[in-house]
Amino acid sequence: MNALSAADFAALAAVALSARMIEGADGAPAAFLLALSHETPAQGPNHGWFLQHFPAFAYIDRVVVAQQAQGQGLGRALYADLREQARAAGLAILACEVNLDPPNPGSMAFHERLGFRPAGEATDPRNGKRVRYLTAGL
Repeated sequence: MNALSAADFAALAAVALSARMIEGADGAPAAFLLALSHETPAQGPNHGWFLQHFPAFAYIDRVVVAQQAQGQGLGRALYADLREQARAAGLAILACEVNLDPPNPGSMAFHERLGFRPAGEATDPRNGKRVRYLTAGL
């Protein structure tokens, strides 16, 4: 995970294609998804990789589901919402990356179930994490 200050997160959300949050029963955030597009200025090496390799896309920059809310379908709901937004914007590809080192098998399995397939791999120069780039058609 690449932590952001509140100000940096607000700046990222301001240039995002989509920034959605689902509240839990207690009113606290239970899950959120922030997505960028090919029209967003480069926001780090992973988004930059997609800018270099695909002419148009919706890139999932951050998705978080609170531990107590996991397994309730919130991640799927956020991805379904983004798919609709991307289609409405005329986009045909969702894009993201998942860590290979350190491994994140839960995230990889989640994305595979949603139809994401490998598009490339790289090492993030900011933190040395090895990532697999994934895409899914809409």
